[in-house]
Amino acid sequence: MIIEPAIDLKNQQCVRLKKGNFDTVHQVAEDPIATARTFQAAGARWIHMVDLDGARSGERINAPIVAAVAQLPGIRVELGGGLRTMEDLRAADRSGVYRLCIGSAAVSDPDFVRSAVRQYGERIAVGIDALEGTVRVSGWEQDSGLDCLSFAKEMESIGVRTIIFTDISTDGMLSGPSFAWLERLQQSVSCRIIASGGVAQLNDILALRDMGLYGAIIGKAYYAGTIDLVQAIREAGEQC
Repeated sequence: MIIEPAIDLKNQQCVRLKKGNFDTVHQVAEDPIATARTFQAAGARWIHMVDLDGARSGERINAPIVAAVAQLPGIRVELGGGLRTMEDLRAADRSGVYRLCIGSAAVSDPDFVRSAVRQYGERIAVGIDALEGTVRVSGWEQDSGLDCLSFAKEMESIGVRTIIFTDISTDGMLSGPSFAWLERLQQSVSCRIIASGGVAQLNDILALRDMGLYGAIIGKAYYAGTIDLVQAIREAGEQC
């Protein structure tokens, strides 16, 4: 199972939120690029980056930082946040981003996802951010009314091979992943599933690994010091 330590960017700063609420934003590290190098030294081969400004307003003020991290040797960047057009995807691709995560635009424009999959194949992921089983969009601030499992099946039918699933109620809370929803998602689709939100300790990583998930994102737990990234990566297994 791959481990993806997370860097969320707002105003070119490394920040975290609780349950996606922008009112709770707070800086957690001085230098995003130095943080990425720390992840690299710990053995990470993937880094999950979220452009919160891109998600909320479409502004690309964090693009230089994303590009710098993407150039680190042996690192693959997975980027989400405001990727709404083919030009957005092309720009991220040119900057060196490997996996392109489409969020809100997958809800509003499934044809865009089809085009993206035709162009980039398995490098496309869809982020499903859910609250009480319903997909949220626009930086988690709006309720789409879509059932998350039905939406996952629709994305699978389009050709999406990777789903990043976030239960918003667990994000940034160090309360443990949403194992029940992840299991239901596993039973609903054959896509590779990356768990996001709630990872708090090594036992969470072991449980996700034993479920057979493809990946897990570590955010708040790293910055709060409740999990040893080196140990988590070692226990998770192969990172390619």
